[in-house]
Amino acid sequence: MIVLGIETSCDETAAAVVTDTGEILAETVLSQLDEHRPYGGVVPEVAARAHLEHIDRLVGETMSKAGTGFDQLEAVAATGGPGLIGGVIVGVMTAKAIAVAQKLPFIAINHLEGHALSARLEATNRVEFPYLLLLVSGGHCQLLSVEGPGHYKRLGTTIDDALGEAFDKTAKMLGLGYPGGPAVEAAAKHGEASRFALPRPMKGRPGCDFSFSGLKTAVRHAAMALPEGPFEERDIADLCAGFQAAAGDVLADRTAHAIDRFLQEHDKCNALVIAGGVAANQSIRQRLQKLADKQAIPLVAPPASLCTDNAAMIAWAAIERITASGPGAAEDGLDFRPRPRWPLDPDAPSAAFAGAKA
Repeated sequence: MIVLGIETSCDETAAAVVTDTGEILAETVLSQLDEHRPYGGVVPEVAARAHLEHIDRLVGETMSKAGTGFDQLEAVAATGGPGLIGGVIVGVMTAKAIAVAQKLPFIAINHLEGHALSARLEATNRVEFPYLLLLVSGGHCQLLSVEGPGHYKRLGTTIDDALGEAFDKTAKMLGLGYPGGPAVEAAAKHGEASRFALPRPMKGRPGCDFSFSGLKTAVRHAAMALPEGPFEERDIADLCAGFQAAAGDVLADRTAHAIDRFLQEHDKCNALVIAGGVAANQSIRQRLQKLADKQAIPLVAPPASLCTDNAAMIAWAAIERITASGPGAAEDGLDFRPRPRWPLDPDAPSAAFAGAKA
């Protein structure tokens, strides 16, 4: 089985051809960092126009690199949401056009499901269901019980900001530029985390929810208390180290609560999976590895290329759906509407608004 995947939910235009054995025959990712860097963040209109300009060429190049004809595809899949709606529309309409022209099933994939299943893409290290997922990115911070394709239960989420967004804002406050996550991580390597007394929001409280707004504000206050003028490199490094350590402590605490809750409903947890852009942060991985070792649960993190937005995970999620229910049941109609919001958990408060499937 071979599937073409398309991802355009934010600021990367991506296409990939993936097989049901987990082999990525070809993958192309076009970053828009240079277009958005002058603004210090992603501008939705700029992102949508860039997707529109490059998507046809990227799909053609990817198919050519894969050595695969459209007649060899089982289906074409695209991110149907959540995301910046202009970009999502570009990807969905491109996939629909290919599906109509080539008489292929069109499958709309929830972007969060792509991350949720990405740990199963590698055939040599395929995680068995059920497992606990910590999804941390610029737009999402959630703990989910992953029980199979289309079957997810949300155990906790952020009540304000996503951790990736907090990384980006911290970098912006300290003049580190965009994207902020890698810049903060690099600066933190040379810093002293204990210098600034930063809070650990929600740590020790019942439940599995997150909050990062207060931590972000504390970084701002600490920065404002420094001497006027350009920040010293030592100050930047120490603040970044302190912020990153606080974030790691919060993630470990909230995830420990989620493990306890998960084990109340399942005989065992086959793995703690961390996915999303923040999962590429090595300090965060090390902090969660300590937790996993203490709980005697394997920690699984996809390769860095599968942590950030990519089309391989979208194609793989479609393969998972086809394998579980067959091409006909997995197919979405051409009347599918792109969604700016699409909760992965059908019982989430906003699921009715999003029109999410169970």
